[in-house]
Amino acid sequence: MRTIIVLLLLANLSLFGYIKLDQVGGGEGVRLTQQVLPDKIRLLSPREVAALGPSKVAALADVCVEWGPFSDADRTRAMNDLTPLALGTLLSQRRQDVSGAFGVMADGFVNRSAAERRATELRARDIGEVTVQDLGKGQFGLLFGVFHSEDAAKARIALLASYGTDNARIVPRQQTLSQTFIVVRDPQAPTVSRLKDLQPAYPGADLKIGGCDSKAA
Repeated sequence: MRTIIVLLLLANLSLFGYIKLDQVGGGEGVRLTQQVLPDKIRLLSPREVAALGPSKVAALADVCVEWGPFSDADRTRAMNDLTPLALGTLLSQRRQDVSGAFGVMADGFVNRSAAERRATELRARDIGEVTVQDLGKGQFGLLFGVFHSEDAAKARIALLASYGTDNARIVPRQQTLSQTFIVVRDPQAPTVSRLKDLQPAYPGADLKIGGCDSKAA
């Protein structure tokens, strides 16, 4: 019976995390009414939970939040941001290879020193990956990461523009890119809240909630 009660608590925590994650644009009361019909929700007793059977109870508790995708540089930064939560074994990572990626580059630097100076300024703003690229013929550029979709690349360009770099552009890169998703199992309310607070700092990385993927490690 104690195991059933623990699973029941996990299920309710997962439901609460889903509600918190999905509250975007609108007051909490309004969103709750629109999406989950609170008048239809009731807490099951331990006896009712037991009647569902072990497999259904396990499915209720097996909920994960997936955050990403991230480049290697952004993954390291995001993992550091999550360290204070002390998630332990609830935190895992899932790797995925993506073909036909999109790079974001700003060029027009007349020498490496000028490119390095601008790269240092932007790194101080903690915007993610910045690397100096030798473009040949004495020209240098800055590469701001490679992204899995054009929308993600456009989001990085918008962020760069807000910091005064308005000449960034998308550069198609025909390559296989390995990216990472961060996965949190059975997220509780403080974890969901922290993920939503961090999301604006990582353009192109989405938050999704659903069943846990056994491939995450």
